[in-house]
Amino acid sequence: MNHAQIRAFHAVASEGSFTKAADVLNVTQPTLSGQVAALEEIYGVKLFERRGRGIEITEIGRRLHAVTLRQFAVELEAEQVLLSARGLMSGQLRVAADAPYHVVPLLATFSRLYPGINFSMSFGNSQQVLQGLFERKSDVVVMPNIHEDRRLHAAPLKREPLIVFVDRNHPWAARRSISITELPHHRIILREKGSVTRKIFETALESAGVKLTDILEIGSREAVREAVASGLGIGVVFESEFGNDTRLHGLTVRDVQLEGLEYVACLKDQKNSPVIRAFFDQIQSSTATNLS
Repeated sequence: MNHAQIRAFHAVASEGSFTKAADVLNVTQPTLSGQVAALEEIYGVKLFERRGRGIEITEIGRRLHAVTLRQFAVELEAEQVLLSARGLMSGQLRVAADAPYHVVPLLATFSRLYPGINFSMSFGNSQQVLQGLFERKSDVVVMPNIHEDRRLHAAPLKREPLIVFVDRNHPWAARRSISITELPHHRIILREKGSVTRKIFETALESAGVKLTDILEIGSREAVREAVASGLGIGVVFESEFGNDTRLHGLTVRDVQLEGLEYVACLKDQKNSPVIRAFFDQIQSSTATNLS
């Protein structure tokens, strides 16, 4: 059996697209299509149905994919055995996150434990970070409120509250907390749609039956901070992201549960990679304290 053809099939079945699979394997789409077509011809089967510009896996394709998932998991396990004998002296880890506040300390510890591992960091909003993981542009992501997905292996990292914040000249600057019912009387500055911070906040508003009348949407965390500091409105942020900016004052929202749960996640078919497994093992010792 031709391993390249099986690998090509597995990539297409996992990605749901010839284009994405070609990117993952770093081959041209015609090369990939040819490998899958050759596999179908050799065994006289149809693994995918072409529907317009998309594809749909057949029943025999689903059965074969279940086998290749186990096959490539075993290959990763074999790699782990070989690399563990070297004590993870080398390797690469690509990490993406929606903010640096949780991931940087994790990578600092990881770097001390495994100095031979090269790593890179990238940032975006939560939607962009998760999409990048599915497109295999990153190996591990650190982000809040990951929903259950059969493609993902995720572990909770830390619970964290959201707070609202105002500039030091705001009437609320002398207060410690507010009611969520006070917010509609003010302009609220929010991140773009796709931000988990915004989604958590809007869910809390909806559950409380509160509707905002004045929203200013800004596409970056830093710009939101500067807008609030300039007196343009009220911002919303995770507590760890608030920092020590003396121009700003943070307040809790006392009458709703306003919090997120931070996760570390990878693709399920990559969880046994030696480097990824080492990264997950590192966070387990701190999980119990952070989730209590």
